[in-house]
Amino acid sequence: MALSTKARKLAAEVGRPGTKMGDLKSRGKEIGKDHVLALELWSTGGLHARLLATLVFDKRLLTQGVIDQLAADLRTHGEAERNQISEWLLANQLMKDKMLTALVETWRGSKSPTLRRLFWYHQARLRWTGQDPPGNSEALLDVLEKDMARAEPEVQWAMNFCACQIALHEGDLRARCLALGKKLGLYKDEKVPRNCTPSYLPEFVRIELAKRDR
Repeated sequence: MALSTKARKLAAEVGRPGTKMGDLKSRGKEIGKDHVLALELWSTGGLHARLLATLVFDKRLLTQGVIDQLAADLRTHGEAERNQISEWLLANQLMKDKMLTALVETWRGSKSPTLRRLFWYHQARLRWTGQDPPGNSEALLDVLEKDMARAEPEVQWAMNFCACQIALHEGDLRARCLALGKKLGLYKDEKVPRNCTPSYLPEFVRIELAKRDR
């Protein structure tokens, strides 16, 4: 895609070393919604340009077809960048519109691992942001028990995170989640920085529940 002068300048600006997430958010607020500019920034393939694009997309124009292409484009990034960009897209666009949120809720069986990951991350997010559990936790656990062990790594992490959040916020299902975590043993040997919560489900729940009792 040929870039406008504005897009070229912005891409160069945010692509400089030392660009902070706060800088991108400030630029996004200044720009507002500019879908054409967002597509130009996205087409550069740069991490920060694509993060900024997630802030200035026009959500009314994010159809399933457009999102499928964005997800396909993200396969050019490593897992960490791919997850970061997709999570910004979720938080800044997909969860700001009822129709887009409804789309996210259909992605459990998507062919795209990026979209499947967003399905599970969204379900976890509903819980850790303090919203009432949507009443589907037992059905989700049925799927987690059946499929989590063989899911792709990026999807598996989000599935595990969802199970952690169910365990943390729904006491009646906690024992079932802990049993699943112990059975699979995912992330049991993971080394995490000091003061960070590990992903191993039983340990995650133990630490987070202890925080509540302080």
